[in-house]
Amino acid sequence: MYKSTPTTAARLAADAFSSPARLDRNAGSDGRSLRTRPLLRKYEIAHLTSSHDIHQTSRLAPALPAFEQAFAALGRGAMVQTVTGPVAVEDLLPGDQVLTADGRAVTLMWHGSMTIVPGAQNERPEMGTMTRMTAEALGRTRPSLDLVLGPAARLVHRGRGVNRITGSDAALLPVRDFIDQTSIIELTPVAPVHCYQLGFEEHEILTINGIELESLHPGAIHTLKLRPDMKDLFLSLFPHKSAFGDFGPMRLPRLNLRDLDIFDYA
Repeated sequence: MYKSTPTTAARLAADAFSSPARLDRNAGSDGRSLRTRPLLRKYEIAHLTSSHDIHQTSRLAPALPAFEQAFAALGRGAMVQTVTGPVAVEDLLPGDQVLTADGRAVTLMWHGSMTIVPGAQNERPEMGTMTRMTAEALGRTRPSLDLVLGPAARLVHRGRGVNRITGSDAALLPVRDFIDQTSIIELTPVAPVHCYQLGFEEHEILTINGIELESLHPGAIHTLKLRPDMKDLFLSLFPHKSAFGDFGPMRLPRLNLRDLDIFDYA
């Protein structure tokens, strides 16, 4: 059963919204420059309720890194493995049974999306881009077909350097770190495109088009760099969670590719 609510300003006093982010340079009625006010973005959310209904809503919330990173992982057409076969990410619904990289079936609890609009004002230029991984860019069937990912996508990377730094055999690295403009290419969309992310009871690793990618996890709370009121607002975008502790531990640590520069990990 579907339930939906209209777009809300997520408890923010906001001016008229223009997707995905807008900042008026004139002074507001309170005399403050609007340049001190956060850019806003619309976030689309669907989640599975305790009664196993699907609830859908749109929220206006700040275009801050913590918020955007939670929504901008997968491009339209990314094929997610489910118990009934591959399904495009945009067609998944909360309640669907998704297969993890290690073969477990887990229930999709949350489906989020936001829009990348080329040329829109944004404090971080990468939020106006996507990344295309051409077929077999990382080896045989990795990916099996061309794969378009959002600016916040992280993939599983293995190597000696990862083990030396983290003690784990693998870590999650930003896909953008691997852009070489040959087989992994930065794209600037010519028209608005959607990005998606998937949330489960726990942090999961999924195989998408042959690439291991992570599901929703905000990371350690201290890394979000949010004021207390912004933390509450951020958490409200994930109705399947009651507290930050409900996200649980991350399956793998997160690194950047530059962290491995001092190691011969090839």
